[in-house]
Amino acid sequence: METGLGVFPGAHFTLSTWLILSSVYVFPNVKADISCAPCMSPMQVNYAGDEHLRDPPDSGKYPRQDQKKAKLITVLYPNIGVPTGREADGFPGIAPKLERNDEEINSRAPLGNFTENALDEELFSDEYVESVSDLDPEDDALERVKRSVPEFLESARSADARSEEQRKTSGLRVDGQSKRAEVRWNRDDEHDSRPDEPKLASSTFSLAGDSAHNHAVVYWSGKNSSVILILTKLYDFHLGSVTESTLWRSTDYGSTYERLNDKVGVKTVLSYLYVCPTNKRKIMVLTDPEFESSVLISSDEGASYQKYRLSFFVLSLLFHHTQEDWALAYSHDQKLYSSFDFGRKWQLVHERVTPNRFYWSVSGLDKESDLVHMEAHTPDGHCQYVTCRAQACSESSRTHPFSGYIETNSLVVQDEYVFLQVTTTGRASYYVSYQRESFVRIKIPKYSLPKDMHIVSTDQGQVFTAVQEWNQNDTYNLYISDTRGVYFTLALENVRTSRGLGGNSMIDLYEVAGIEGMLIANRKVENQVKTYITYNKGRDWRLLQAPATDLAGNPIHCVLPFCSLHLQLQMSENPYLSGSISTKSSAPGVIVATGNIGSELSYNNVAMFISSDAGNNWRQIFEEEHNVWFLDKGGALVAVKQPTVPTRHLWISFDEGRQWTRHSFSAMPLFVDGVLVEGGAENQIMTFFGHFSHRSEWQLIKINYKPIFTRRCTEGDYQTWHLHNQGEPCIMGQKQIYMKRRPGNYCMVGWDNSRILSAEPCICRAHDFECDYGFERRGDGNCLPAFWFNPSMLSRSCSQGQNYLNSTGYRKVVANNCTKGVKEMYTARKQQCLNRPPRGLVLTTRDDKLTANLGSNVTFLVRLEEGDSMRTNIQLDFGDGTAVSYSNLSWTQEGIRHVYRSAGIFRVTALAENSLGFDTSSLYLHVTCPVEHIQLLAPYVVIKNKEVNLTAVVWPAHFRTLTYFWWLGNNTEPIITLDSSISHTFSTEGMITVTVQVSSADSILQDTRTIAIQEFFKSLLLSFSPNLDEANPDIPEWRQDVGRVIKQAVLQVADIPEEQLLVAVFPGVPTAAELFLLPPRNQSDGRKRTEEDLEQISEILVNALNQISVEFELKPGSRVIVYITQLTLAPLVDSIPRHSSSAMLMLLSVVFLGLAVFLIYKFKRKIPWINIYAEVNHEKEQEMISTVGQNDATPKITLSDLMEKELEARAKRGVINTCESTREIPNCTSV
Repeated sequence: METGLGVFPGAHFTLSTWLILSSVYVFPNVKADISCAPCMSPMQVNYAGDEHLRDPPDSGKYPRQDQKKAKLITVLYPNIGVPTGREADGFPGIAPKLERNDEEINSRAPLGNFTENALDEELFSDEYVESVSDLDPEDDALERVKRSVPEFLESARSADARSEEQRKTSGLRVDGQSKRAEVRWNRDDEHDSRPDEPKLASSTFSLAGDSAHNHAVVYWSGKNSSVILILTKLYDFHLGSVTESTLWRSTDYGSTYERLNDKVGVKTVLSYLYVCPTNKRKIMVLTDPEFESSVLISSDEGASYQKYRLSFFVLSLLFHHTQEDWALAYSHDQKLYSSFDFGRKWQLVHERVTPNRFYWSVSGLDKESDLVHMEAHTPDGHCQYVTCRAQACSESSRTHPFSGYIETNSLVVQDEYVFLQVTTTGRASYYVSYQRESFVRIKIPKYSLPKDMHIVSTDQGQVFTAVQEWNQNDTYNLYISDTRGVYFTLALENVRTSRGLGGNSMIDLYEVAGIEGMLIANRKVENQVKTYITYNKGRDWRLLQAPATDLAGNPIHCVLPFCSLHLQLQMSENPYLSGSISTKSSAPGVIVATGNIGSELSYNNVAMFISSDAGNNWRQIFEEEHNVWFLDKGGALVAVKQPTVPTRHLWISFDEGRQWTRHSFSAMPLFVDGVLVEGGAENQIMTFFGHFSHRSEWQLIKINYKPIFTRRCTEGDYQTWHLHNQGEPCIMGQKQIYMKRRPGNYCMVGWDNSRILSAEPCICRAHDFECDYGFERRGDGNCLPAFWFNPSMLSRSCSQGQNYLNSTGYRKVVANNCTKGVKEMYTARKQQCLNRPPRGLVLTTRDDKLTANLGSNVTFLVRLEEGDSMRTNIQLDFGDGTAVSYSNLSWTQEGIRHVYRSAGIFRVTALAENSLGFDTSSLYLHVTCPVEHIQLLAPYVVIKNKEVNLTAVVWPAHFRTLTYFWWLGNNTEPIITLDSSISHTFSTEGMITVTVQVSSADSILQDTRTIAIQEFFKSLLLSFSPNLDEANPDIPEWRQDVGRVIKQAVLQVADIPEEQLLVAVFPGVPTAAELFLLPPRNQSDGRKRTEEDLEQISEILVNALNQISVEFELKPGSRVIVYITQLTLAPLVDSIPRHSSSAMLMLLSVVFLGLAVFLIYKFKRKIPWINIYAEVNHEKEQEMISTVGQNDATPKITLSDLMEKELEARAKRGVINTCESTREIPNCTSV
């Protein structure tokens, strides 16, 4: 699979690009990042710290820009079927971003973070306010998109004054056969053309009337098609939106263009252009969602359009790789739609889909061609890997190839592999599925402890991944896998990374096109960055030998390893500017790059270098940075200066950069924003895009370079070339001979000459093998086990009588074709499995969590590190009275599922046993049930310095699976308990607030009570007429309001200070309450006098209640009468011990009265004034002393009896939870 940027594979995909043209000035520190996905996705231009052209898709708005902008030009290479960053997106933190153009790959693509969304954004650059020379060396790449003040500004402005008719006919058609152009080694682009300078046949077309448009989309299908489409737009910074658009079409390779606004609708504002990758004649154009949501469809390469309304806003499209009418559309509200008639009708596939994490099926791997892989969120916010058919994706038809939850933005479906990430306890684990088999955890060296991970490539039957380990900040380690993508070994340490123009991380790794196994990387060694090259997929690396002479022929004294050639490995943010390094599969061995000579990589004093023999020898070709393209299937090279200055010349070489001829392509200097090179063999055409000045209109210069060739090449124009590595002919286990055109022959190739003439296998040697997983290469070159790795582990899971592959510490480099030699010595050997006692038994849950919800499926995994898995019995005790047993470990591979029917903490134990021994493993699983309600039970008035019980009652009931936080008064720290009750002594009089919080799973509930602390008090129990029960909803707010009304009614019949009266209404029905008489705050008359006053007030209230003098109106026509139910068991509650005869007599009366009440309650169970809740303790019944009598002689009542009446009353109203019992507080069990 090809992933990344650039011209699309085979040059048969849509050619499109971002072209950024600045004005005279630019804001400081502005950086641009243009990224492109493999299958013709739109490029992205991102700027750090400046204005967005477009907000993230979910906003649908353009940001406002108050400051007026000068003309800013951007050309977008449109999405031809995939959303931005599609298949180049990475695995959890992994961005598979080897960038490819037609035949080249570059890992300088941005490394997308596993937690970042790859949203489609278009951004504009700002005006320049500093010159290029003011930039830091690190910002040198920014020069490609900057414009300095052109010295030709006056002539450019005069060109702007021409009439529209002159513009249309202004194309220069200069006949110029390049018979023998002047060869110049000083390639400074002089502004004055020489009389004998050859000129290419060219024509210029200006997009008249679009001078205000500052954004454009360009499409050219290539493959001999003569059609070019251009969509220009005006982005209004004040309105923050696109206000105008124009669609242009050319049918003669860009000689002339036709305006198509009348065909798409004069008032229609267009936003994006999409082209079907399997049928270039089919085109979709989206309208701007600020105005309407529609799609325009063409089946004749844009000649005519049909308009269809959409019910959603399209943010990105993904076309099917084989079916031309199939497409997926992602909407602004995270919904995924599918169409099977090229966008005419759409149907919903799935909701809550992660942006850019959806993929069509892969041919040969997925059974259904319309299968969709996607990352979707559950209603509770978790993320899952989901697959279903796009035509029938109902809930029942969806499958989950990975059973657990995954990390957001981690799903990557690429070639034969599916990657995802799972994070538990703060540590990331990565999983891979090879050829749609079960997921297996990726094995990287044990103590890598990755902070970040990116998939670099999945080409050639293995996986390249970049891992940032726990001790790295600006570098990554490069790892390479086995064929299945499971076992990774180190390929190169400390590969340099840097920030891209949009702030994305970039890794300096480049895969050379056309030569398998050849990579170039920039590695940080002792704070110096050096360029290294490998010819065997990272098995061996070496520095680059610098050229022997400079451009002028002067000798260069550069001795390895102190001095070498260093290359910049950036692909251009604009795929139609070549970037700092270029290769092409049709020109094997030719590498053109920007670099420097010295002890380390530098961005100062850079030059252009070329190698014609795959990096063995290098030559300098330019003293400045140039963009270089391959023409004529790699048979020729064309170079143009970087677009920071205008130019009207280009350079062409027919001998792999040894000699260059200068040609004029424009009468006026042009800021070259991009070049489209036609990929066909019959029409040798280039199209230059640019501007004469920042105020001019779009200039499209069509160049026919066919006349520079004198004839077609014949067999005698070719020679053989032997691929080698410093004289070593065996590369990747074979000797390869290529056909290449002889240097200097001015003939047209016209066909792909990248054929390998012959490939002869080599005898296997040590460099054909890399270290196996768990082994490290030492200084002597041998692979030995790492300190954390035990080689015998490889045999621990096999069964007696079977065989296993015993590693020698080496494994053959994937795709290496060597034979015989040391192959047998280094290849893993088959050995017979031995019978072993079980050791290293590990018991976990599938999601590595030690909590589970009641009634949910819990999957346990049992892993045995050593022992005969086929002859070892496995027993699993779930801790709730149930257990299972398996005859061997193979039955447990998919996990052991169990459902707990009650909440609690369960000790789960696994036992592995065979004839030679046994091993055990345990874990403690917390099974929780959501808490629905909490109530704090506490006395309303308590005696100072007397211990009091505080109890929290929860529904449904839990047994030691909750955590309680008790906040008492003004304490800043809570008391934390696992029990639902605590005892506490209050030492200060006054009103104290008590709050209890209960923590269950991820929720916290609380209840609060206010308690009066007194040395003594008097209380009466109250009951009410039956009509109050009919209006009792039994909620705390109602009880507070009724208590306030009762208090006001009592105050009307007795002259009592309001602060001495407290009324508490009990929960439940029949409605009951307790009236408390408190001593005054300032007891100036002494305690005895105060007690006498309370007795008198009590007698007055009793008389009033007995005479039915206390009543209140609940609602019009409904009056409630207040009765006295019972005097308190102890008329006065005191904290000072007394032993008078009257007190003893009173105490005896309390005892007999309490016993009488208790017996009556036990048999009648209808005492209306007892309504107290407490949690039932399963070990010992909790007891609670009534608030009416706080001395030791007070009779005690069990809570099970006290709760029964309230629960019966709740049952009558139908309020008991399904978990509740009519005899006790509900237990948290599953129904």
